[in-house]
Amino acid sequence: MLFKTIRTVGLVFVALVSASSLMSVSFASQTVQPVQESSVSLAINGTFTQGALVRGQVDKGAEVFLNGERVAANKDGKFVIGFEREAPLEQQLMVKSASGELLVRDITLSKREYDIQRIDGLEPKMVTPPKEVSARIKQDNINVANARSGNSELDALFTKFEWPATGPITGVYGSQRVLNGVPKWPHYGVDVGGPTGTPVYAPVDGVVTLAEDLYYSGNTLILDHGMTVFSTFLHLDSMTVEVGDKVKQGEQIGTIGATGRATGPHLDWRINLGKMRLDPQTVVSGTPNK
Repeated sequence: MLFKTIRTVGLVFVALVSASSLMSVSFASQTVQPVQESSVSLAINGTFTQGALVRGQVDKGAEVFLNGERVAANKDGKFVIGFEREAPLEQQLMVKSASGELLVRDITLSKREYDIQRIDGLEPKMVTPPKEVSARIKQDNINVANARSGNSELDALFTKFEWPATGPITGVYGSQRVLNGVPKWPHYGVDVGGPTGTPVYAPVDGVVTLAEDLYYSGNTLILDHGMTVFSTFLHLDSMTVEVGDKVKQGEQIGTIGATGRATGPHLDWRINLGKMRLDPQTVVSGTPNK
C-alpha cells in the first residue's frame, strides 16, 4: 500500500493505493510510517495538527476507528475526525473493511504554539460578568448546545469551504487571555475584521439551527453542515436568515457587527465537530483579504 500525496487548495489529500512495496512519505511536516500491503482503501483531506478538522472516505461498509473509538461513516463511506486544541500528538486511525481486513495507520500530529496575552488592571466587570446575568448565560449555553446536537445526513462539509467575510484576520484559534491573573477560555474561532454592515456569507451549504442574541456573542448564527459539523458566526450586526432556513454556499446570512461583549466590529467564525471546537482555518484556504 502506497500513500499518494496530492496538494490541493492549501490542504493535503492523501489517497491509499495498492502496491507491492512499502514506503514512507512526508505529510504536513511529519513522516507517515509505512503500512503493509492491503486492499483497504482510505482517502483523507486535511492537515494532521492540533485543532484540525479532517475529512475522509473509505469503502462502503467499512468501519473507521480513531484511537479505538468508532467513528461514524455515512452510506457513502465518508467520515469526519477532529483533533482538539491540546490533543495528544500520537494518534491511531484504523479501518476495518466489510470483509474484516484491517488497515492501521499511526499518526503524529504537529504541535501548535498559541499566543497567550496577559492584561492586568481591568475593572472587575470586564473580567467576570455580573451575577444578575448568570441565568441568561446558562440558558444561552443550553440553546447553543441544542443547536449543535443534531446529526443530519447532510454532507456539504465535503465540498470546499469559502471564507464567510472579507477583511483582515484580527484573531486566531487557540489564543488565550489572562485577565487580572484569571485565565479565560481560549479563543476557539478565527476573527475577520471589517466595518459594521460588511456582508457575511455561508462558507458552505447548511441549515440554520440558531439565530439569537446571546449575552457573550451577541447576534449569533449556527449552521448545520451535516455529520455533526457546525459553523457559528458571532457578534453579527444583523441576521438575514431564520432557524430552519436552508442556505447555499455564498448566500448572505448576516452582516459584521460588534454585538455582545465585543470591543469592535468583526466576525468570529467557529467550527464544531459535535462538542469539539476546531480551527476554521484548517478547512479553508488562503486569507479573507480578497
